[in-house]
Amino acid sequence: MADEQNQAQSEEEKLAAEWAAMAESNPSEGEAAAGGEGNAGGEGEGEAGAEGQPGTARVLNQNEIDSLLGFGEGEAGGKENSGIRAIIDSALVSYERLPMLEVVFDRLVRMMSTSLRNFTSDNVEVSIDNITSIRFGDYLNSIPLPAMLSVFKAEEWDNYGLLTVDSALIYSIVDVLLGGRRGTAAMRIEGRPYTTIERNLVERLVSVVLSDLSGAFDPLSPVTFRFERLETNPRFATIGRPANAAVLARLRVDMEDRGGRLEVLLPYATLEPVREILLQGFLGEKFGRDSIWEAHLAGELWYTSVPIEAVLDTVELSLRDVLNLKVGSRVLLNVNSSSDVQLVCGDLAMFKGKMGRKGGHIAIRISEKMEKERGGHSP
Repeated sequence: MADEQNQAQSEEEKLAAEWAAMAESNPSEGEAAAGGEGNAGGEGEGEAGAEGQPGTARVLNQNEIDSLLGFGEGEAGGKENSGIRAIIDSALVSYERLPMLEVVFDRLVRMMSTSLRNFTSDNVEVSIDNITSIRFGDYLNSIPLPAMLSVFKAEEWDNYGLLTVDSALIYSIVDVLLGGRRGTAAMRIEGRPYTTIERNLVERLVSVVLSDLSGAFDPLSPVTFRFERLETNPRFATIGRPANAAVLARLRVDMEDRGGRLEVLLPYATLEPVREILLQGFLGEKFGRDSIWEAHLAGELWYTSVPIEAVLDTVELSLRDVLNLKVGSRVLLNVNSSSDVQLVCGDLAMFKGKMGRKGGHIAIRISEKMEKERGGHSP
């Protein structure tokens, strides 16, 4: 009995020590102190700690709560969402299902690097931060103000997109175009709306970017992006329902010690006309055309056998007459030995000719090539 009591007591002490270690790992001072007293006390206190501690619920700290909800450091660091936020965002369509979209934005970055250097007469570096899928309403709520939102229309696709220029890039462009000194950061004046000069300069910048965006889509599908209007309030730049999914590309524009961000948002409804093209994984040198396969297919078509029928005449009969036909019944044709005979392939009339005989076989000498007129077997 004594050995069993000592063994039970030692197991309780081990359990109390484990709970004390867990309490010390918890940043809550109250639980750490309680665990420390239970561990430092005598046998009676150790037993009390062992009996009372397992019933106490462990409290999550703030980092654990953020990780569970998906709002922790992972989101700020650019990592994938986790926790409940990952479950919510799982309903979004991922841009990775449109592989050609990365090719388009990669072309856009290269074209903008050249066009913005010509536009600003300065050393401009354009880089792409990330391409993500987002709901349109969430994006409008996340735009840092003040900013300028440009609404543009895709003429051939008959839909709209959004181009956002943040305040840092606005003042940098204004400073560069108006002759600001190099080596000094662009000054931002708080508490006033954008002036007409600033809006006009930003509108010229947007026109350059939209022209490059049209050029980036040219190899896939020719499209013209036309500037519609410039807004400073996100509520007036609504081009879709808040729950609609969209593709967001964040670009970084650096001009030595100045620069800012530029964001291009294209709703999936806008990309729908070219969705089949964007789904392709590889377009090839000629953007989808395989000359080897085309030449092989054309060569094989010349050796393909197709049935050709010679139609002497067609007669229309009522259903009663057709049902009354028997073996030996005669159907009169309105043709003679000198009448033209049509050669048809399926329902396509191809040639006309005269019927004759050659070598014990009935033959037709082609006298005329028919135009491409689809119809029945009627002459």
